[in-house]
Amino acid sequence: MTSPAVSSRDLPHPVRDEIRLEGVLHALSDPMRLRIVRELASVSGELSCSDFELPVTKSTTTHHFRVLRESGVIRQVYRGTAKMNGLRREDLDELFPGLLDVLLDAAGRQAVRVGG
Repeated sequence: MTSPAVSSRDLPHPVRDEIRLEGVLHALSDPMRLRIVRELASVSGELSCSDFELPVTKSTTTHHFRVLRESGVIRQVYRGTAKMNGLRREDLDELFPGLLDVLLDAAGRQAVRVGG
């Protein structure tokens, strides 16, 4: 069961056992969401939503973060006024060993090949 929001600033996330492969693959099938995950994978901690420069509207960016959070790919928490984003690598690696590394490697090779 998804952990309920305690206040308007608490964001619902699936617990590890609720994360489904098809949800993760769907979340990562969009180029913007994959770009977000690649950026998160390249840092050791969290990034705020404003750290991402995506060529889409703010509402579309919010949608992409919500899809990633609800699928279990990222964790979002408020720190002060900033919404911080972190990759749920430990959960994903436990559930789907090697999947994230293979997808990130493939996405990196594709970015080099097509210039993105």
